[in-house]
Amino acid sequence: MNDKILHTLEYRKILNTLTQYTQTSMGSLRAERLMPETDLEAVKDLLAATDQAYTVDRLKGNPSFRGITDINDALKRARIGGTLNPHELLATSNTIHGSRRIKRFIAAIHEDEKIDILFNLSDLISEQKPLEDAIRLCIDETAEVLDSASAELSQIRRELRGGEVRIREKLESMIRSQSVAKMLQDQLITIRGDRFVIPVKAEYRSHFGGIVHDQSGSGATLFIEPESIVAMNNKLRETRMREEREIEVILQKLTAQVGEQAELLSIDVDLIGQLDFIFAKARLAHVMKASFPRMNDRGYIKLRRGRHPLIPADQVVPLDVELGNSYTSIIVTGPNTGGKTVTLKTIGLLNLMAMSGLFIPAEEGSQMCVFDAIYADIGDEQSIEQSLSTFSSHMTNIIRILSQMTPKSLVLLDEVGAGTDPAEGSALAISILEHIHRMGCRMIATTHYSELKAYAYERKGVINASMEFDINTLSPTYRLLVGVPGRSNAFAIAERLGLPGSILEFARGEVKEEDQRVEHMIASLEENRHTAEVEREKAEQVRKEMEELRQRHQQELQKLEEQKDKLVDKARAEARQIVDKARSEAEEIIADLRKIAQEEGASVKEHKLIAARKRLDDAEPQQGKKTGGQRTAKQQRSIEPGDEVRVYSLNQKGHVVEMSGSKEAVVQLGIMKMKVALDDLELLSNPAANAKQAPKQHATVLKRTRDANIRNELDLRGANLEEALIEVDRFIDEAFLGNLGQIYIIHGKGTGILRTGIQDYLRKHKHVKSHRLGNYGEGGNGVTIAELK
Repeated sequence: MNDKILHTLEYRKILNTLTQYTQTSMGSLRAERLMPETDLEAVKDLLAATDQAYTVDRLKGNPSFRGITDINDALKRARIGGTLNPHELLATSNTIHGSRRIKRFIAAIHEDEKIDILFNLSDLISEQKPLEDAIRLCIDETAEVLDSASAELSQIRRELRGGEVRIREKLESMIRSQSVAKMLQDQLITIRGDRFVIPVKAEYRSHFGGIVHDQSGSGATLFIEPESIVAMNNKLRETRMREEREIEVILQKLTAQVGEQAELLSIDVDLIGQLDFIFAKARLAHVMKASFPRMNDRGYIKLRRGRHPLIPADQVVPLDVELGNSYTSIIVTGPNTGGKTVTLKTIGLLNLMAMSGLFIPAEEGSQMCVFDAIYADIGDEQSIEQSLSTFSSHMTNIIRILSQMTPKSLVLLDEVGAGTDPAEGSALAISILEHIHRMGCRMIATTHYSELKAYAYERKGVINASMEFDINTLSPTYRLLVGVPGRSNAFAIAERLGLPGSILEFARGEVKEEDQRVEHMIASLEENRHTAEVEREKAEQVRKEMEELRQRHQQELQKLEEQKDKLVDKARAEARQIVDKARSEAEEIIADLRKIAQEEGASVKEHKLIAARKRLDDAEPQQGKKTGGQRTAKQQRSIEPGDEVRVYSLNQKGHVVEMSGSKEAVVQLGIMKMKVALDDLELLSNPAANAKQAPKQHATVLKRTRDANIRNELDLRGANLEEALIEVDRFIDEAFLGNLGQIYIIHGKGTGILRTGIQDYLRKHKHVKSHRLGNYGEGGNGVTIAELK
């Protein structure tokens, strides 16, 4: 891309702004050297990387590149055998640490959000943790070599500190003596050239032996090293030289380690520069409120509310323009100061930004094209040095453009043909525009010549455009109106400014009738366009209101869904409470059964079991639970002894034996009798009919003999103890009524819990005479044999 074009379109100013958001010198260098790409896939990759960094910046903010510096010079010296100083080694360690931090930051985000481009870049960073640790063990944060860098250095520094202490003690004893104190300017110890000295008054120089190392500016004070510590200072100096040699050895060892990894570290520095540069592009996009442009290579541009990035947001007028679909050239006409030049620069600059992988300040859905080159002839190109006129300068530039452009180029021409005779200038402008148009380039040109309006109207693929002008305020609105040619508005402006009417009428008479018809046509087009714009704004307002209404409905629906979920959760919680309550009730019922069994001597009456069963059924939570049976609202007649009835609560049939008061009756249910409330009974048959069919029964007599089919053994294997005891009790009652003398209860061996529980129960039962375990051939410990009374 021609550097002059980049300067004309102010591309370098964008790069300067981008550089401000880099955090490393490597990133800044990349920003300064950024150039537009001319390959579509390369541009898409650059934009995709910016988009991923934009996502990271939106979710987590920009990563910190603090501590990372360009260590390439140090790496080169280490590679050729030079010795790095502590500052360079510390910078290397900090860069390794910062690179690893960036790598982990991106990897952590990649687990939740797909940022494969950034992840693949950061994953190439080598983690030189051993080298970093080796440097940090020897160099502290102030770039000083630590005592712990080597055992030899540690020993030398102990000797240094000891020597300094001895010298100070010697000097302090001297300056405290009265004979020496009167010769001192100040009672203090100082250092000159690594030698400990004391300030002596100049007049006492002959009385005070030693070596003079310095004197004050006035000459009144001499800094003398006493003879008594010369040897001590000499030894201290030798120790310092040993320290310097040992430090040099340590630095050489560390430098050798850096040199071994220099190639990988150089790659790491380059990768860090790339990442810093990419995140700077994302930060610039956030600041500019820019969006991701869709790219193509078919010459199509569609800007939706595009803004010039160098104009303040509160002053810039958004630009809507489309080029390369129905028409490939736009001719913008109209007076000066209307914004034509800014429009050209905006289109050219935003396209350059997109081709460089930068987001553009425009709304989502904007499209930019990857051109092989962008050519622009904008502004006053007059060259004083070459003594060229404005026309000559423009023409020289246009000739160069015509010789270099291709069908895949974008050409931007400002005031084409200006600076010469209007008749010749307009003819030349039409000829130039026609040549560019036939070439197939995408072109936007501005002009003052009204002849170009007719050219754009008649030529297929070329369209008129103008900059809107508010005749009421006599000022431009800087809005581009595609499809509407520009008007001069000279008469209207002159009239508003107070030019006499007679002069205006004379001027209008001088305008050709054809030109007047064109002006009237343009005025009509502007009026229709304004009406359509108002209608479009109304439609847009309605659309926004409908969108807001839809969003509110979605929010209400979401609230209803959340309320439904809360109600469901509440219902489930209540159901759990009901179940827990039923379970607790069941536990109480089981405890009552055990208590009854103990009180009744291990013999529970059937009616008590039925009553307990009823409590358990009542405790069961049911939705919409109905009462058992088809209970009638009113009995057809009163219940009498002998009637066949149904007990609602037990859902059992029986016969009334006798009445027990006015509200209860004694009912025979199988082998048991029980009192039941009359409200709990349903009359099933007529006593008269019962009398004909069978003699009236007052009681049911059950007789069993040994001939009846009664079991003499009960298999309880697999049952728990509570179930087993209920079955054992029922089995003993049946055996006792059947006159069985001996019964077999099979409980298995297992853990012995069932056997022990059954035998304890048999021991207390009133119908059991004795019990024992089975003998060999009878089942052994798995069977208990009981003798009944």
